[in-house]
Amino acid sequence: MHPIYPCLWFNNNAQEAAGFYCSVFKTSKLVSTSPMVVIFELNGRRFMGLNGGSQFTFNESVSFVVECDTQAEIDHYWNELTKGGSESMCGWLKDKYGVSWQVVPTILPQLMEDPDRAERVVQAFMKMKKFDIEALLKA
Repeated sequence: MHPIYPCLWFNNNAQEAAGFYCSVFKTSKLVSTSPMVVIFELNGRRFMGLNGGSQFTFNESVSFVVECDTQAEIDHYWNELTKGGSESMCGWLKDKYGVSWQVVPTILPQLMEDPDRAERVVQAFMKMKKFDIEALLKA
């Protein structure tokens, strides 16, 4: 059975975007390129970039989640993906191509499942743009 993977509709810069994403994610590669389509892998996950024109644009209804074990990982992905993009709240950001990402700590579900601290954790991260693991653990 073949895997399911997303196709990202870019105006006219799919190969540039794929190169950018491959530079951000350490285990990534360009698989194939043509004038219309570029296939690339980020951390072992396949993506297609399509040079489709300006008819459609990205919005927050679809985002990609990047789980991070450490604050250094969060900092890396946040800093790289927001270059030329914009920060939002609770780990959300838009990159310079308009693609939405969520950069989140892997420990977050565990903290949210703890009935003694879940409310405090939510209150803490609702004030954050980029997640701060230490502040979440202190909550």
